[in-house]
Amino acid sequence: MLKRCFNILVFLIFCLTGLAQHSDGYGVHLPKFYRQKIHFGFTIAGNNCDFRLNPRPNSQFPDTVLGNSTFGVKTVYTKPAKGFAIGLVTDTRLGEYVRLRFTPNISFASRKILYTLATPDLDSFKVFEKSVESVFLIFPLECKIQSKRQGNFSAYIISGGGYTLDLAARKKAGGSGGTNQLDDNVKLTRDDYFYSAGAGTDFYLQYFKLGFELKLLIGTKNLLKSENSVFTNSIDKIRSRMVVFTITFEG
Repeated sequence: MLKRCFNILVFLIFCLTGLAQHSDGYGVHLPKFYRQKIHFGFTIAGNNCDFRLNPRPNSQFPDTVLGNSTFGVKTVYTKPAKGFAIGLVTDTRLGEYVRLRFTPNISFASRKILYTLATPDLDSFKVFEKSVESVFLIFPLECKIQSKRQGNFSAYIISGGGYTLDLAARKKAGGSGGTNQLDDNVKLTRDDYFYSAGAGTDFYLQYFKLGFELKLLIGTKNLLKSENSVFTNSIDKIRSRMVVFTITFEG
């Protein structure tokens, strides 16, 4: 997904740079936009989410009984999934090429955790996939350092951090610890803090500024909420990770 987003960004830069540099006969588009003290906009984005997962050592993996056999967790790993987001932009000019951006958004995301269970003599295996659905409220505060504007085009890097609230966290069923624990979901805590870094391009069109941005968000907290389940007991730590490709419209 990261490679695909990068290729899309490069393609858009290649295609739109010529358009951005082209004069409409009246000069550069939005000539005063570059020096505005504050402006607003909105965003649409696609994301690719997964976990940074730390399994427990094999010797500590829990066992569970399926039928007449005892199964233990042999491997556990994460599988990314796609989502989308919409949000707002508040952009404040701090200096000639430095801006402070607050871009709250609501993000719909999904992650998957895959478990392989096996009997002690490895003569029987079972694979379980647990989906973790989330609805995030994300509040990023970031510093944007942009290049000198060339005609109707400029590039930038961006970094910062923020707070994430998972609205779906409390709705996930926890571990029962009983015979039906294989139906339980992995339960996560609601709050997280992240740091972010990325890069993008801005194209000054006739009536608004169009931007393309690729960014990585890395969560800092252990999100795992311990439950009496073979699935949560086989994991030591879970941290979030998200790659976001954003299109911005600012006026």
